[in-house]
Amino acid sequence: MIRRIARPMLAAPFIADGIEMIRRPQSRADVARPLVARYAGKAGIPNDPELLVRANGAAMVAGGALLAAGRFPRLASLVLSAAVVPQVALNDFWNETHAPARTAQRGKLLKNVGLLGGLLLSSVDTAGKPGLVYRAGMASDSVSRGLESTRREAKHTAREAKLETKLAALRAKNALG
Repeated sequence: MIRRIARPMLAAPFIADGIEMIRRPQSRADVARPLVARYAGKAGIPNDPELLVRANGAAMVAGGALLAAGRFPRLASLVLSAAVVPQVALNDFWNETHAPARTAQRGKLLKNVGLLGGLLLSSVDTAGKPGLVYRAGMASDSVSRGLESTRREAKHTAREAKLETKLAALRAKNALG
């Protein structure tokens, strides 16, 4: 029940911010412009900050909608985590000298870091079901137990066959003799 309430709550700011980024990318593109200019060529992405802001916004809307609907919540959380990282990286809290602006930037930074933490938790939430690592370990243990059991049975069968062979040889010797 908590997941049905918490996931849409966690997704809501991403959907709202994503829509805003798609509709009005200019202000965020201005902030991202130096970073994009510096790394676009190296990363093999277009040197178009507005396009990248819109793409990030689209990822946030899509990931937020999936998370809110409870569809692929772990994948949606990872997508949203990747989408929020640029916002954390581009926060200018450390360089702000004006006290009210610094306080506002700190608030935005802490909000984004908190959302990132929630998303990381959500990305490992298996909704009470065993995760892939646990299931793989259990499958491995099952195979190991099966192999050990088969080995013991084969050893036991070989001993029985050896005893049966000796017994048959003794019977044949007694029958001849």
